Amino acid sequence: MEESSGNMRSGDQGGQMKKVREKSTKKRRNEDEKDEERDRDEIFNFNNKPTEEDEEEEDLSDSEDSVYSGLEDSGSDDDDEDGSDDEDGSAEEGQSQPTEEKKAAAQGETLNREEKRKEDEYQQDSSDEEDIRNTVGNIPMEWYKDFPHIGYNLDGKKIYKPIRNKDELDDFLDKMENPDYWRTIHDKQTGSDIVLSEEQVELVNRLQRGQFGDVNFNEYQPSVEFFSSDVMLHPVTNRPADKRSFIPSLIEKEKVSKLVHAIKMGWIKPRKVEDDSRGRFYDLWASEDSSILAKHRMHLPAPKIPLPGHQESYNPPPEYLFTEEEKALWEQQDPSDRKLPFVPRKFSNLRHVPAFSRFIHERFERCLDLYLCPRQRKMRVNVSPEDLIPKLPKPKDLQPFPTTQSLVYRGHSGLIRSISVSPSGQWLASGSDDGTVRFWEVCSARCMKTVQVGGAVRSIAWNPNPSLCLLAVALDSVVLILSPSLADRQVVLTSERLLSPQDVEPSEGEGAVVWCDGEGEELNQGIRLKIQHPKAVHQVAWHAKGDYLASVMPDHSSHLQVFIHQVSRRRSQNPFRRNKGLVQCISFHPVRPYFFVATQRSIRIYNLVKQEMTKKLQANSKWISSMAVHPGGDHVICGSYDCRLSWFDLDLSTKPYKMLRHHKKAVRSVAYHRTYPLFASASDDGSVIVCHGTVYNDLLQNPLIVPVKVLRGHAITHDLGVLDVTFHPTQPWIFSSGADATVRLFT
Repeated sequence: MEESSGNMRSGDQGGQMKKVREKSTKKRRNEDEKDEERDRDEIFNFNNKPTEEDEEEEDLSDSEDSVYSGLEDSGSDDDDEDGSDDEDGSAEEGQSQPTEEKKAAAQGETLNREEKRKEDEYQQDSSDEEDIRNTVGNIPMEWYKDFPHIGYNLDGKKIYKPIRNKDELDDFLDKMENPDYWRTIHDKQTGSDIVLSEEQVELVNRLQRGQFGDVNFNEYQPSVEFFSSDVMLHPVTNRPADKRSFIPSLIEKEKVSKLVHAIKMGWIKPRKVEDDSRGRFYDLWASEDSSILAKHRMHLPAPKIPLPGHQESYNPPPEYLFTEEEKALWEQQDPSDRKLPFVPRKFSNLRHVPAFSRFIHERFERCLDLYLCPRQRKMRVNVSPEDLIPKLPKPKDLQPFPTTQSLVYRGHSGLIRSISVSPSGQWLASGSDDGTVRFWEVCSARCMKTVQVGGAVRSIAWNPNPSLCLLAVALDSVVLILSPSLADRQVVLTSERLLSPQDVEPSEGEGAVVWCDGEGEELNQGIRLKIQHPKAVHQVAWHAKGDYLASVMPDHSSHLQVFIHQVSRRRSQNPFRRNKGLVQCISFHPVRPYFFVATQRSIRIYNLVKQEMTKKLQANSKWISSMAVHPGGDHVICGSYDCRLSWFDLDLSTKPYKMLRHHKKAVRSVAYHRTYPLFASASDDGSVIVCHGTVYNDLLQNPLIVPVKVLRGHAITHDLGVLDVTFHPTQPWIFSSGADATVRLFT
């Protein structure tokens, strides 16, 4: 028994040892299978190559689960999943183990594929996976447009903008020479220039045309019906309705009871019910203006249609019927001129009367009269014609003013464009197209001196300083300074001293204007200075002090239209960089440092001290011809070629205070008297109109302008009448020069 029991124990121990060996063998075989699967995964998993970090993790981890991260099925075949270990060499479940040759071939193929992948790493790279050098993130770059950097990196350091050395010239050269310039764009995030491909350009063009970006997308393809249009007989679910859907809700009952209690306690105020009885009716015209209401009250109803007369009867008396002559005349007349819109006819009885052919036309005209004709009740105002005429003083009360032609100065053979009176009032100078300047004694009409200047004289101006005796003459492109030597010796010496060469300084207009002295015969005639201009000079004007002289050269193509010359230093300057319009005439302010420049449509006033424009006067005329400044300096008159004379009050407005249209033709010249309240205008209609213009010291009182006399005497020659007009400095006399080669004095 003991032996049998010992044998049984030894048999049991042998069986246990056998089971332990089988378990250890099975465990080692499972580990070998897992190692082989991991090798096989590494060989056949091309797309998921482990990185260095993964290899380090595999080395550090001891657990079997950490080695495989869901990659058991990647790239493995069914035949290779259950392979056995190389050491055992035994096959399980009837599957053969791969040989050494097959493994070597698989490893070689893997190495070749890895080399190809390294070579073509960026071949299939798309634009969505570009190397973004700017790591600040997808933020608006406008945030950093005023800073030298465009963000910060992971270490908190500034990422500076790339330095762009291209200026406008480089950009222009690149635009001219680079054929891909039009498709090059600047990337604000990376700071680099990107050249768009043909596909990208085509995509941009399609988006600009409002098309879809994908060429193959068909926007007109039939829609897919996700749900059938057939109505099913039975619903999706046949579950019966709940019992609570038939009983009132207890929660809603609680809420309603709380609201009722709150209304009873006054915590919730119910909405006020508006009373419909009042407020529904309102005044439709309450918000309208009272004048509109008055218009409605003044409306007249349309008159009724007059009743038909005898001529419209079907059996009119014989005297209302047309004769043949009257019928022919009626047919020849215009429908608007006919007394009757129809021809009267006679019928034996009423049954023979046809339908009226103009019935619809007459109804239409009546409808037009009802809603198109304005009918308004107007209050009749009884006004006497005397009340409409302004109360002006009589001309007898406004004397003295020139009324009679006293003297005629004859001697010129051409039309006289300009005249000027000396400050003393003793001498008169006139310039003509015959190339001469004549000096007349005012009282006797005697020609004291004649100067041949060799060209048609456009303008002359006597120096307004009484201590000087000088005359400026403009002809062609030259301005001559004459010393006629008609005054006493002291005045002549002062004039010669002013014209003598002194310290000459270089001026701004040195290249355009040339100063030179008179020579030989010119000195004998009194020509002391010649100022050569680049263009033809049309007008000259002196400053009140007598040292400065301004000249005008109208020319659209040049900014050199106005020059101001200083005679004592012999220098010239162009005060304007550019002229806004064609300059017509100029004038200095009598007492203030202001300069008046008249263009075709407006008059600009410049402050010579501040060197800025102070005011711009709108003349409301098409073409200004002449201008004159009041001796007080606050009023200006200007004449125009469209027969108008405008009076400006500089303290009142920039638009004319008064427009006078007394002349029938172009106004050539205007002038103010220095001491008397008189001004005059000369026109091509051969007349000179003298007006009384009183300027009051009270700023609230408007100037009194009264036309007092029309002076005639000049003959119209070649459609030209009076060309220039000027007043005597001390007497209420006026001088006028015309195209008939005469100068006339009216006293």
